[in-house]
Amino acid sequence: MTRVDQWNEVLSRIHVAEDGAARARGSVALVAVSKTFDADAIRPVITAGQRVFGENRVQESQGKWPELKAETSGITLHLIGPLQSNKAADAVALFDVIETIDREKIARAVAAEIARQGKPVRIYVQVNTGLEPQKAGIAPEETAAFVAMCRDALNLLVEGLMCIPPADENPGPHFALLAKLAAENGVEKLSMGMSGDFDVAIAFGATSVRVGSAIFGLRDVVARPA
Repeated sequence: MTRVDQWNEVLSRIHVAEDGAARARGSVALVAVSKTFDADAIRPVITAGQRVFGENRVQESQGKWPELKAETSGITLHLIGPLQSNKAADAVALFDVIETIDREKIARAVAAEIARQGKPVRIYVQVNTGLEPQKAGIAPEETAAFVAMCRDALNLLVEGLMCIPPADENPGPHFALLAKLAAENGVEKLSMGMSGDFDVAIAFGATSVRVGSAIFGLRDVVARPA
């Protein structure tokens, strides 16, 4: 199948999952994860109608997305990989949504750049629901204080929470925990679910799913932090 065929298949699976969860069709946004793929691989999916994309690295994204955004209006670009504070200015300039805020230093750097550039970037707080030491994200019990700090001290628009469950565990309890934390903290959106488990995430209330390999195929390159 072509990438457009695979994209259509993913959209169909999202609709089936929405129906199964008694949710309105279109209530779940597809973030097409295009990391490591070049502009020529991405253009057919844009032409087919996809407008929301996710990337892991600021530098890689700078090499393709300014041109792609100039070619097609209405594209929304999410940063879904770890962000280093020295890349905050570039990230705010290019991305519309940053999903991986998990440290005060990063939050402050992004807030300062949003104020300096006058660009209303939307923010997600990444939660390490499995408390994995090798994985980014704040601890679940720190969510309330961290969200409050981002909102009250830094005036950030905290639109959602994001998580990546442990690969070797049932993702359902992790998605349920993220949904609970969002409800407790008045956070509207949930970015959870990837190619292998987005159907489950939708059942637990995901408002966006991050799907890459099911659309673009397997990657030969391992993305590094932004």
